[in-house]
Amino acid sequence: MTIKKHIPNAITCCNLLCGCLAIVQAFEGNLVYASYLVGMGAIFDFFDGFAARMLKVTSPIGKDLDSLTDMVTFGIVPGVVMFRLINFTSYYTIVDGHATLLSSWEVNGKTDSLASLVIMYSAFIITVFSAIRLAKFNNDTRQTDSFIGVPTPAVAIFICSIPLIMEYSNIGINLNPYLLIVISIVFSLLLVSEIPLFALKFKHFKWKDNEIRFVFLGLSIIMLIALQFIGIPLIIILYILMSVISNLTKKKLPS
Repeated sequence: MTIKKHIPNAITCCNLLCGCLAIVQAFEGNLVYASYLVGMGAIFDFFDGFAARMLKVTSPIGKDLDSLTDMVTFGIVPGVVMFRLINFTSYYTIVDGHATLLSSWEVNGKTDSLASLVIMYSAFIITVFSAIRLAKFNNDTRQTDSFIGVPTPAVAIFICSIPLIMEYSNIGINLNPYLLIVISIVFSLLLVSEIPLFALKFKHFKWKDNEIRFVFLGLSIIMLIALQFIGIPLIIILYILMSVISNLTKKKLPS
C-alpha cells in the first residue's frame, strides 16, 4: 500500500526530469532533443494522473507536485525553446532539404540592440502566463473534470513541434521573429482564457461520456500517420476547435 501511493508521484518526477534535461538541451541549442524530452514529459504527465485514478491514491501533495513539474516541463521549457527560435530565426540555412539552425556565435554581424533584446526575451511571456494558468488551475473548482483555458502541455507541445518540423519536414519554412512573437502572445492569452476545453481523463473506457475523446484520439492518430511532425500543431488546433464546437453544441441543446 505504501509503495502503491508513491507510484503516481514517481511518474511525475520522471516528467520533471525530462523537463530539466530539456532545459539543458534547449540552452545548448539542441532544440530537437529538447522537443523530444517535452514529448516524453507529456506522456509521463498523462500516465501519472491515469495511475493515480486507477490506483485511487490521489493526494494534495500529488496535485501540487504535478503543477510544479508542469511549470518546469511545460512552462519554462517552451519559453526557452521560443527564446532560442527567435534568437536563431533569421540565421538558418537549408541543408539536404532540412532547415538547420546556426548557433549565435556562427552568425556574423548579429546585433545586440535594445530592440533585438526585447524581441528575444519576449519569448518568456509564455513562461509567465504558464505560471498564472497553473496557479489558477490549482484554485479553480471548475477544472476538476475539464479545463478552462488551454492547458500548458498543449501549448508546450505546439511550440516544441516547430523545431521538429524544421528539422524533419520537406516543406520550406521561413519563420521570422515577429511571427514567433505573435504565436507566443496568442498562446499565452489562450492559457488564461475562459474557453472550456475537454480533458483527456478517462474514468472508464466506454463510448458513452467519452465520445469526443475517442474521436479526437482517432483523428490525432490519422493526422500523425499522414502528416508526421506537421500534424502535431494541427492536433493542438483540432483540440481547441473540437472543444469550442462541443461547447457551442451543448449550449444549443434544450435544457
